[in-house]
Amino acid sequence: MKNELDNKQILSVYERIQKRGKQNDIGKHYQGVTAYSDIDGYTIYLEGSGVLLRFGFHNAYHLDYEHEKHKDDFLKKLYNIANEE
Repeated sequence: MKNELDNKQILSVYERIQKRGKQNDIGKHYQGVTAYSDIDGYTIYLEGSGVLLRFGFHNAYHLDYEHEKHKDDFLKKLYNIANEE
């Protein structure tokens, strides 16, 4: 995977979900994406559409998914959240 997401965009989406999202069992949920962090706050997670994005140390991220369509749906959601007003 080659730079599909910008690090600043990931952080922006995370912050937007934290501000606008509704609390659930694991974090805040907004527009089909749940955002949460690990206990020390060094790693953040964005989860939705069957995809888990881990973003952490050295601004590296990793996407876990089974089907390419799930990844495409998830990235569209992130893009939409990032570009809201």
